[in-house]
Amino acid sequence: MKSHGLADGLRYALAGLRQAYSSERNFRVQLLAAAFAVVTVLWLQPPLIWAALIGVMIGLVLAAELVNSALERTLDGLHPERAEFVRIAKDCAAAAVLVLSVTSVVVFVLMLADVL
Repeated sequence: MKSHGLADGLRYALAGLRQAYSSERNFRVQLLAAAFAVVTVLWLQPPLIWAALIGVMIGLVLAAELVNSALERTLDGLHPERAEFVRIAKDCAAAAVLVLSVTSVVVFVLMLADVL
């Protein structure tokens, strides 16, 4: 396996973000929710710990969505016919995104309760 430099790694990562944005509706929805959270944090100017928590949650949700998309594409490519183990793996990956998304909403609501 060939080693790639930092510039190549960055180019591949940006290509992955572009691909996810163009082909994954859920990723676009998550980005919209993230933008709303960022605007709200900038508007309310909560204590730094809340801003950091919101930022971490945004990163975790988007990263989970990217991993979910990568897993779905990989499984569909390697095993295009329906299989129970593929369904379970995809459902579990989607559940991970859901858990993080719900957790991020809870953190956001707690921030609002503390700040308002």
